[in-house]
Order: sequence, then structure tokens, then C-alpha cells
Amino acid sequence: MALVELRGVSKSFSKGEETITPLDNISMDIEEGEFISLMGPSGTGKSTLLNLVSGIDRPDAGTITVDGTDVTKLSRTQLADWRAANLGYIFQTHNLSPVLTAYENVELPTLLLKLSSAQRRQRVELALEAVGLSDRANHYPRQLSGGQEQRVGIARAIVAHPKVVVADEPTGSLDAETSDQVQILLQRLNRELNITMLMVTHDSNVAGIATKQLILDRGKFLARAEGVVR
Repeated sequence: MALVELRGVSKSFSKGEETITPLDNISMDIEEGEFISLMGPSGTGKSTLLNLVSGIDRPDAGTITVDGTDVTKLSRTQLADWRAANLGYIFQTHNLSPVLTAYENVELPTLLLKLSSAQRRQRVELALEAVGLSDRANHYPRQLSGGQEQRVGIARAIVAHPKVVVADEPTGSLDAETSDQVQILLQRLNRELNITMLMVTHDSNVAGIATKQLILDRGKFLARAEGVVR
């Protein structure tokens, strides 16, 4: 069984008198350790798919199973607990708290887990080490570069040892050089730590770092290809 299974998933939204269906009866599997990139025109359901997999939104039809758990059947409270333990999210704009240090920003997700202070500290230190920011643990976001802020966001996404990490345009707000650095980091985390990733991007070069590339258009998958290795 695949780590993530979508079966017959549909999602529609109302916009005035118009009904928009970004996802129409789609099915897909994500294997453990796989790195999938998702491309497609704006408004074709890419971010909707991320929100469904992460339990932020619910499908109108179909099922989404992650590591044997059907997340479409969980209550809001159960979903919050499930996300804390199983899901990491990398945002385009970092979403760091400006009043917390890098260490404290990374620590936030672990506060929702039943961990001792020593276990939390170990996880945070390992996550910061994985993204190469151990020496910036006590720095605030304003003291970090854009690339360093994004790396803090990535550390926060992996600190709870999630089953799946979803990334919504993780390089979209970065310059070319910093984007390259983040791409290499994501690929290394996938390869060396076996982190399962689903990433939305509009950049075909960024999509190419994934082991599998999918194109979503008008609610359907159009194509897939193998990624490149750096």
C-alpha cells in the first residue's frame, strides 16, 4: 500500500453563480520516500490538492489515506492532532514568528506533541543541523537572510518527523542563487532522510529536482516524468 492514496477525489468551490471544480475525480499514489512535484496553470487545483492531503480542507467526494489513516473521516480536533504528528508544511513566505528565535520557531510544532523538554530540544537541534543553521539558532528572523528564513521554515516542517512534507512554491520568493540552495537542500533531505515530499511549483527547473513530475490541468493529471538527480 502506498503511503498516501487518493481515490476519486473531487473538490468544487462556488464563485458567485459559477461553480469551479479544480479537482475532478482524481486518484494518485505517493510511495514512502518519493518526491513529487506538481505543476500546472494557475487555478487548476495544485494548492487545493496540498490542502486536501494535509487535512486543511476536505474533499467533496473520494477518500484520502495517509499511512493507513483516512483523513477525510477525522473530526477537526482529530485532524489537528493528526497534522501535528504526521504532516509538515513548507510555505512560500516562511510564516515565521518575528518575535521568536530560529530555535523557537522550529520548536513550535513539537509543543503539540507528547515529548519531554529533552526530546524536544534534541529534535530541534537535529532539524537545525539538517538545514545547516545550528549556528543561527538564537537569531531572530530579522537577523536572517531570506534563504536562511526559508531553511528555518523547512526545519520547522521536518522537526516532528512527519510522514509527509508538503511544500507550496518553496522557492517562489527567493532569488536564483538562494533558490538553487533550497532546491539542493530539499533534494538532500528527501534522499538522505527518506522524507516523502509533495511540492507545488510554477518553475519547471524546480520541478525537475523531484523524482516524479505531475502536471495538473482542469482538474486532471496530464503527464508525468522522472526527475533529475543533482
